[in-house]
Amino acid sequence: MTMSRSIGRTFFGFLLFAMFGVTVVTGIQSQTASETKPDAKTSRKLKSGQPPEYPELARQMNIKGMARVMVTITPDGVVKDVKEVGGHPLLIDALIRAVKKWKYEPASKETVIEVKAEFGQT
Repeated sequence: MTMSRSIGRTFFGFLLFAMFGVTVVTGIQSQTASETKPDAKTSRKLKSGQPPEYPELARQMNIKGMARVMVTITPDGVVKDVKEVGGHPLLIDALIRAVKKWKYEPASKETVIEVKAEFGQT
């Protein structure tokens, strides 16, 4: 499979997610201890944001896999905090850079969700 076709498929998957919530990158509700308790029953809908870019160094080193982060979202939909959960450091960094720019639909209180992204899959 050619590199451009692989990139095209990855972009198309992220485009589907942005439009329909397809699970290329997923938001999963999770409870954590914090000053304001996260809303454990309502997941937050992504309003705007670009998918993470597959880092060129990771591509050259053939590093593939999933990166996971916990994202704290304010009631007005702004990403307040991002914490690493798991994955290769190059992939986690790419996911964190992308997630920090995302905006979510407003909610009644602060929420914490887990965001996962698969890198290098065809």
